[in-house]
Amino acid sequence: MATPPLLELRDIRKRFGHVEAVRRASLTVAAGQVTALLGDNGAGKSTLVKVMQGYHAPTSGTIRLEGQPVRFTSPADARAAGIETVPQDLGLVPLMSIYRNFFLGRELTKKPFGFLDHRKMRTICTEALSRMGIRVRDAGEEVGNLSGGERQSIAIARAEHFGAKLVILDEPTSALSVKQTRMVLDYIVDAKRRGLAILFITHNMAHVKAVADCVTVMRQGESVVENLPIEAATADELGRLVMGTLTVEQLAGRV
Repeated sequence: MATPPLLELRDIRKRFGHVEAVRRASLTVAAGQVTALLGDNGAGKSTLVKVMQGYHAPTSGTIRLEGQPVRFTSPADARAAGIETVPQDLGLVPLMSIYRNFFLGRELTKKPFGFLDHRKMRTICTEALSRMGIRVRDAGEEVGNLSGGERQSIAIARAEHFGAKLVILDEPTSALSVKQTRMVLDYIVDAKRRGLAILFITHNMAHVKAVADCVTVMRQGESVVENLPIEAATADELGRLVMGTLTVEQLAGRV
């Protein structure tokens, strides 16, 4: 029997009053794979992701986690199921140290008075980052002193360390230099090899080609392309699929 995907959304609809933000969208994310979610602004990507995160309950449709039907009633539900998001602002505090950011909201304390256990957090943070291939000079250094690529990698590593099965990356390379972008893309590939499932949201088709295994494209609230193997289209063709000037049928005819 085939292993079910880590997360599957099928025929999701979401209405806000008379507005149908998502009409019919399906998305599958597998462990050890990078799935790129593409679409212009207003295509419905953000709403679909908020359904995955537990912020919005779908009006209709099904969500399955490792083959079992689930219903997320809050972000805490989704997080408990192993779905973590690295937002564009990374959720990091620039004036706080690396290890304090790593444990932000999950701080370790000492008994009996509940004082923060700085030494333990610092040690665990350094060891965890090292295991994931991230070298930091000093875990006590302020995050604001790091490069954009280093901050992005630490945010992803934090999610992975605390049990994420699926990490949603929202435009992770949008404000990075070429060198920093390469660092983040390399880290995404390494995380995939460790078995992490990654949903990669971006407008950069070259970056999609560099790390993604498959592509889902949304347009006007619908998934018009689902799980297209990355080798089936060039970066230019992916852009045309997003814009609607190329269809999957036309692409299949070319192939």
